[in-house]
Amino acid sequence: MLQGLSHQARDAKSWPFEQARLLLERILRLRLDDAERDLAATLFAQGKFHEAVATLPALTRPVIFQCGFGASGLPHMGTFGEAARPTIVRNAFRALTEDAIPTKLIVFSDDMDGLRKIPDNVPNREMLEEDRDKPVSKVRDPFGEHESFAHHNNARLRAFLDGFGFDYEFMSSTDCYTGGRFDAVLLRVLERFEKVQAIMLPTLGEERRATYSPFLPISPKTGRVLQVPTLERNLDKGTIVFADEDGTLTEVPVTRGHVKLQWRPDWAARWTALEVDFEASGKDLVDSVRVSNRVCQVLGGSPPEAFHFELFMDENNQKISKSKGNGLTMEEWLRYGTPESLAYYMYQSPKSAKRLYFDVIPKATDEYLSHLDAFNRDRAAGKVNLDNPAWHVGRGAPPEKGSPVSFSLLLNLVSAADASTKEILWGFLERYQPGATPGSEPLLDQLAGYALNYYEDFVKPAKRFRAPDDRERAAMQDLVARLKALPAGADAETIQNEVFEVGKAAGFEPLRLWFAALYEVLLGQSQGPRFGSFVAIFGVDRTVDLIERALRGELSS
Repeated sequence: MLQGLSHQARDAKSWPFEQARLLLERILRLRLDDAERDLAATLFAQGKFHEAVATLPALTRPVIFQCGFGASGLPHMGTFGEAARPTIVRNAFRALTEDAIPTKLIVFSDDMDGLRKIPDNVPNREMLEEDRDKPVSKVRDPFGEHESFAHHNNARLRAFLDGFGFDYEFMSSTDCYTGGRFDAVLLRVLERFEKVQAIMLPTLGEERRATYSPFLPISPKTGRVLQVPTLERNLDKGTIVFADEDGTLTEVPVTRGHVKLQWRPDWAARWTALEVDFEASGKDLVDSVRVSNRVCQVLGGSPPEAFHFELFMDENNQKISKSKGNGLTMEEWLRYGTPESLAYYMYQSPKSAKRLYFDVIPKATDEYLSHLDAFNRDRAAGKVNLDNPAWHVGRGAPPEKGSPVSFSLLLNLVSAADASTKEILWGFLERYQPGATPGSEPLLDQLAGYALNYYEDFVKPAKRFRAPDDRERAAMQDLVARLKALPAGADAETIQNEVFEVGKAAGFEPLRLWFAALYEVLLGQSQGPRFGSFVAIFGVDRTVDLIERALRGELSS
């Protein structure tokens, strides 16, 4: 599926391939000496990636992609994006290298963090207050369903990733700390404590500098994650001494889960211990990445290739926050749109800030369908366009059939027909697309269900019909006459041409004002799909009846 594409991938201009090429350069630079790099370059140029991997053992170690998840709040759309984007780059890397170099995506849950802030969108907040500052993996589940709050949030994240078919390895911070996976790097932090402090302290305010330590001990008495100074370090025993909450001097090992690292040293330690090669993060973390890169180097690691994306905003242009619960949840998107439309939304323009609210779903859905149609036209002609978003969303194997009807057109069909079930919609669809059934058009059938949900929740409550003005009334009367004069079976293009001619004859300038009037008067909304396609699927007779009812004032009354 991803083989035989390396020559095209070298020249592909889409952002995932740009990142994949940088990542390949990193792998060669860090893993091979000069002579080995020359040999690899020669073999790669000939498309002999499998031979290169067989010849150079350093290339058999998996390339590690990683994304982090804060387990102190419910997963949201930004969380999904953090997994989707490295998956997209991973897919591009696999195509670039003929899928010869092994890869792995690690989804890492920071579930040993202390719960510092109680989310607004969860029940039993009083109980969470009692557990404040404990590791999230030790905080009771406010939903009463899992072993801890972290287990609850981790399960929700994994269920969604599994449902979407992500290929990943899940890792828990608690498991890595308590199971010993981070022991070696924690002892290195202890050994190089002063060097880490030299990086971290200049980034902090004066008050914080006075008490800062990269180590956050877990109180043996209260179980809370403490932000206290490290009073003593014992390299030979691998321990630190700190003052517990009651003032008692306490000595604990830095290994096996007795301490946790502050988040930027923690990030660096994770990169080092897991040998992470690629991580994407939000633009708000650019400075933190720079600091963590320096700490990673002090610990003997090589900072991963970084990719910074812009943030998602809610309907009020506020940054989406897991503690506030603003914006969309993953479950909400999937009530109104396909998983592919969601992946497309994550793919497009990652360097631009975007609103992440319900009103973006129809546009994202139709844009994805348009790209899928273009990809399939190329595929039918024997071409594979690696820069088409549908290739990335489909992980190299987009579906061979899209939908003959757009999502926006379905929404307007639901509106005009006052449809309440998919069966009613299919009554129209079968006439528009003879021979089509839910079985032969599964994507269209899915979209019909999404359209019904979206219309009921968002379109219907916001519908505002208005009466036409004199010019609009005359134009609509002209349109009725032209529609009645059409030959039986007139196609969407013929109908669209007549609608255009009516608008031009009535002097609408620009012409989009004419179409806006049609949508506002007939459908109670400011925009809609291509009107000729709407008439073709809704039916000429029904459209004439709809216009005549509007002219009689029956829709706006």
